[in-house]
Amino acid sequence: MRHLFIVNPTAGGKDKTAEVREKVQAAFRCRRESYEIYVTKAPMDAAARIRAEAADGEALRVYACGGDGTFNECVCGAALLQNVAVCPFPTGTGNDFCRMFGEESECYRDLDAVLDGWETSIDLIRVNDRYSANICSVGIDARVGTDVHKYSKLPLIGGATGYVVSTVVNVLKGITTPMRVRCGDWSSEGPHAIVCACNGRYYGGGFNPSPEARPDDGILDIYIVQDLKLHQLAGLIGKYAAGRADEFPEIIHHLRGTEVEISFDEANVVNVDGEAIWGDTVKMELLPKAMKLVVPRGMRFFGQAPAKAAAQPVSE
Repeated sequence: MRHLFIVNPTAGGKDKTAEVREKVQAAFRCRRESYEIYVTKAPMDAAARIRAEAADGEALRVYACGGDGTFNECVCGAALLQNVAVCPFPTGTGNDFCRMFGEESECYRDLDAVLDGWETSIDLIRVNDRYSANICSVGIDARVGTDVHKYSKLPLIGGATGYVVSTVVNVLKGITTPMRVRCGDWSSEGPHAIVCACNGRYYGGGFNPSPEARPDDGILDIYIVQDLKLHQLAGLIGKYAAGRADEFPEIIHHLRGTEVEISFDEANVVNVDGEAIWGDTVKMELLPKAMKLVVPRGMRFFGQAPAKAAAQPVSE
């Protein structure tokens, strides 16, 4: 088995390449497997590198050293490849996928634990020609999340202030967008504020609309927020973020299915695990067991490690 560490030098606004290299070298001093550290040079560079490395069919484990964006690029590279498993190794600011695991999310920061880990298959969402392991959405949340990077770079604005400014600006532009939405037998046409498909639980730095979602259960939790007025926004947004969307059945439709299609009159931004793509037609489709995920030693979210993996850890 080979190990490929994908390092995003811009994740979190600080280059962690030297820190990652030091940890990897220390971890492999007593291990016999080969490893490579690859520092990305451009967007989606990681996905292309993974595809190239996996072409020989040999077992490959990929470690996404960065934030949610780095992990998403690795997911896109590994999707549908049976010889590749992906492991988040957080060094960036956003780690929404890992937050789903609660206190066990810290296992992904323990390099020895992930190197000794086992593999399980998880579902992915295919969004046009991109893949997602966590949450995809369109609407005001996607607009806010995309624009926050623009406002955070302005003088005297950064961090949480960037989110506040982006939210205010996008609310003033209009809470809703004309959409045509179809999910199974359910359909709607008109102004919508949010359409969100959850394979995981957290997005946007802390929003948790679907507390029971799992990336291995073969189903998406889909939330469709229709015509939302300004006076409703303040009371609804906090509860939506806290997983209490079902308290607003007259405004938020909570559906469970395997796909949702949205079309717009013009191209709109789509949030894919915190990354932005654009399209006037968007299909979010669940792909069951479409990627292998590394589960760190000691983590119980996905159950017990298979007997064979436990008897033959990676470090041997």
